[in-house]
Amino acid sequence: MNGGGSVRRSLASIVLAFETIVVFLAALVIWGLAPTENGTWGLPPWTALAVGGGIILLLVLTIALLRFDWAYGLGWAIQAIVVAAGFINPAMFFVGALFGGIWAYAMVTGGRIDRDRAARAEPGKEAQ
Repeated sequence: MNGGGSVRRSLASIVLAFETIVVFLAALVIWGLAPTENGTWGLPPWTALAVGGGIILLLVLTIALLRFDWAYGLGWAIQAIVVAAGFINPAMFFVGALFGGIWAYAMVTGGRIDRDRAARAEPGKEAQ
């Protein structure tokens, strides 16, 4: 389990929360751009809203589960799903790559800060 004061957990929550907003707006755009008859790939236009809503629920659920270490793997999987949405709307390749990069930076930087804090908190070790 991950500590409550973890910087990595805080950064992950922030990234996923902002991504929730962007996925909501992207689902609305994809729904609005879909042809009225067959929609995207022969699916009805409301499918974009349903899939977007599912991804949003997954994002919110992941935020709630970040107290478990395995939830960070789920966060990586969500980044892959958002990138894969680029096959529906090519702009999502950019959005997915952007959030994937932010996620990677948050994981690396947050983990490093947490390790540095833990090292400083150990008795007998000097702060660097």
